[in-house]
Amino acid sequence: MQTILTSHHELTSEISSFCFAKPDGFMYTAGQFIELTLEGHGKHWFTLSSSPLEHDLCITTRQTGSAFKKALFGLQTSAAVEISQPMGDFVLPKLQQTPLVWVAGGIGITPFISQLKLLTETGEPRPIRLLWAVSTEDDIVFQDVMEAAKQHVTIIVSKPSAAWGGERGHLTAEMASALADLEKDSLIFLSGPEPFVDSLKKGLPARQVVTDSFPGYGDI
Repeated sequence: MQTILTSHHELTSEISSFCFAKPDGFMYTAGQFIELTLEGHGKHWFTLSSSPLEHDLCITTRQTGSAFKKALFGLQTSAAVEISQPMGDFVLPKLQQTPLVWVAGGIGITPFISQLKLLTETGEPRPIRLLWAVSTEDDIVFQDVMEAAKQHVTIIVSKPSAAWGGERGHLTAEMASALADLEKDSLIFLSGPEPFVDSLKKGLPARQVVTDSFPGYGDI
């Protein structure tokens, strides 16, 4: 289906959010993704970073230098694009009391941002611990969303500056288990670059893990 770009927000020098007009009748669940097609430049999958209650559909991505990303970052407002119906089951479980451990690597934070926005808007209580691994402090975006959600958030920086006062290093399964105070009935959602997701899921109980990997990105 066709839609248009309504806005482009630069969050950092490399990360931007792109918002598109929501087609009539378009409905999705927080955590789902769409396929975006740019004429002459192919297609790419993107998780929606907007809440289903927002007026527009938004994606958030990093400029990687690929031909597709260059075309996306060069789009002018009102440019026409094609999007698919929403897909994916990386969504909130039906049972509200299920303890959730969200583990994100880099731009893999986007499905959790969509879900945090929705939970804040609806006031729905959920027991959540969010661990977010980034390379540098400059990669930290959506701090306002995290603060508004009032959830337990830990950010781990692998290449921190001397001024960084939070957790440091590369996030491992052992580190994630300790920081999240993992319980036997916790549901663990892993989202991020394929190397990041593959590495962590090997050290976590398989029956508790749900994954969503982002191809085309290196490890954190």
